[in-house]
Amino acid sequence: MNTDIIIIGAGPAGLSFARSLAGTGLKAVVVEKFSAEVLANPPIDGRDIALTHLSKGIMERLGVWSRIPEEEISLIREAKVLNGDSPYALHFDHQKVSDDALGYLIPNYLIRKAVYEEVVTLPDVDLITEVTADTVRTDAGMATVTLSDGQTITSKLLVAADSRFSQSRRAMGISASMLDFGRVVIVCRMEHERDHNGIAHECFNYGETLAVLPLSGNCSSIVITLPTSHSDEILNMDPECFNARVQSNFGNRLGQMKLVGERYPYPLVAVHANKFVATRFALIGDAAVGMHPVTAHGFNLGLRGQDTLTTEIRTALARGRDIGSSSLLERYQVKHRRVTRPLYAGTNALVRLYTDDRPLHKVIRKAVLRFGGALPPVKRAIVNQLTEIQN
Repeated sequence: MNTDIIIIGAGPAGLSFARSLAGTGLKAVVVEKFSAEVLANPPIDGRDIALTHLSKGIMERLGVWSRIPEEEISLIREAKVLNGDSPYALHFDHQKVSDDALGYLIPNYLIRKAVYEEVVTLPDVDLITEVTADTVRTDAGMATVTLSDGQTITSKLLVAADSRFSQSRRAMGISASMLDFGRVVIVCRMEHERDHNGIAHECFNYGETLAVLPLSGNCSSIVITLPTSHSDEILNMDPECFNARVQSNFGNRLGQMKLVGERYPYPLVAVHANKFVATRFALIGDAAVGMHPVTAHGFNLGLRGQDTLTTEIRTALARGRDIGSSSLLERYQVKHRRVTRPLYAGTNALVRLYTDDRPLHKVIRKAVLRFGGALPPVKRAIVNQLTEIQN
């Protein structure tokens, strides 16, 4: 089989890229290990994705946003960052930057479902499911992928979006910086007695981090980050004890809290590829950069990266140039790394500081939080990064 672009991975980033190519006249083949049935009806995985204004705009342009049920889009109107037992909070309010919200929360499985529904309507995209890419190779003339069912596909460009542990990235000889935090993220939903008023809280408690993110009604998405050695205790805890624990750790701000559904664990490993491109090959999504969730930039960077690559491809087509050229790929790499590298390094530094409970670091933690809130330019820069309104 011959096509213009091969995309490995039908997650949200890979499928968004396939959707972004619509109208270019290019033909794409998407290779995915899961079945079409799973892609069409993704299982609930407990994750609620925080989206910036830039991501909302991209999803609207792709037709994905309108496929999300309105009642499943939750507005983050304010955000508060708390540290340990300090009564002080770094506070962000949407009214200074936007009419409606700082950002938006949408269940991950609904994003996956919506983008799949968009892609299956496209005549120029072929989706091959229940196969893996056994071998990938490229040369100056083309990219070649051999699938687990024996098929061989050739193309002008190969794009990998196959997770932060990308096998395609390794096969192409691209190394990555990985940071294993030795921690687990446990996500779930909880109902509560009081109204959250659209306020998202990030609580850097001593020993663990608790995020409480506002959903529709009196319900919140709960994100607990704690050492891996303690995760089984929390996952297996009696629901009533779990409720009391979260309620207490959140300072009883929302009154009685009750677990809704299951608790889902995710090991916490951050990844940044040392290169985003090779000969006729590009990385997007988590295969390029997989972030710690504390700054909520994971899928936002995935959307942004595929959009950057698509823009370069469209420009090349308009000028009659090769869509897999090294100059095109280098422009994509420079632009995307300029965004991702500072965020990756800054996020990891923030996590290290606010998960270190030694006495000196506790003092520094308080000072940094107060410094950020007291200086308007610093606070404004943080808000711009969180919302991506000015980008």
